[in-house]
Amino acid sequence: MLRQPLIAFFLLCAYSGLAQYDSTYYTSYDKIITGRFYFSQKYTSLRYRDLNEAIHIRYRPNTTLNMGVGATYKWATLNLAYGFGFLNNDAAKGKTKYLDLQTHVYGRKILVDGFGQFYNGFYMNNSQIRDGTTGYYIRPDIKVRFFGISGQYVFNHKRFSYRSSFLQSEWQKKSAGSLLAGLEFFTGYTRGDSALIPAALQTLPQETSIERIDFVEVGPNIGYVYTFVWKKHFFATGQATVSLDYGTNSLLIDGKRVKSSSLSPNSSFSFFAGYNSKVWAFSFVFVNKNINLTSHRDRKMELNTGNLRFNIVHRFVPRGKTRAVLKKVIK
Repeated sequence: MLRQPLIAFFLLCAYSGLAQYDSTYYTSYDKIITGRFYFSQKYTSLRYRDLNEAIHIRYRPNTTLNMGVGATYKWATLNLAYGFGFLNNDAAKGKTKYLDLQTHVYGRKILVDGFGQFYNGFYMNNSQIRDGTTGYYIRPDIKVRFFGISGQYVFNHKRFSYRSSFLQSEWQKKSAGSLLAGLEFFTGYTRGDSALIPAALQTLPQETSIERIDFVEVGPNIGYVYTFVWKKHFFATGQATVSLDYGTNSLLIDGKRVKSSSLSPNSSFSFFAGYNSKVWAFSFVFVNKNINLTSHRDRKMELNTGNLRFNIVHRFVPRGKTRAVLKKVIK
């Protein structure tokens, strides 16, 4: 029941109007189209750590490198991409079927990130349990379902632009940073047809035979972001956020349910770098979110989700029928 009020609150704040800003620090291009050609690779991986036995494994999906186009006009952004065959040829890692939905609504004051992820099929690169044919340990039965929303307030929104780094629909001309604070909510599950931890790596089978994890987490977050600008055009942006969520989880271990609840510290970090100008821009984007699913005794399971992207951007003024249609659709 908590998820719907959170979503409504974040979206209402994001669309409540554009804040005034200091034009000596950044310039907005809301009234023109920011078009982009890009390459992108999304991922959601599972990491298991046993602090006593020094076991550290990570399941990764065999996701595609996608090529696409997109555009931003005022508050609206649309991106379309596809993983073409000539960019992807790594069948040895097994097949991952996935749908990774991510939405990022960035006003000047409010940042909203939404996730809806469906992953089937993972692989592991571990020398102890490699398959003799492929060289990887493949688990087509492992599934991940992840849903969430996170919102943050940008305190120094008059001098700092998050859009400049992520969407490049604005241009940050002077170095600036801002404190960030907000709320987040996550829920989902991961499961396999058998134990998530391979038997060959289990030192205490009765405690590591986890077959499924269900989780719900909600709590506040706080962070900081800073953009360094060199000679007005070149930029590098770093962001780090930590959260103290209250989480509940349910583990299926050897057919029995084990439930627990506790504080669950999570973290996220992002890095952006590139070039900005009035007409052309390019950028490299790396975004990562780390979520603690469970801490069972000295054993921890974590979910990492993120995106790698390279953008080439061109801005142009909509004219004629295009401008008329955009005015009707996006007010």
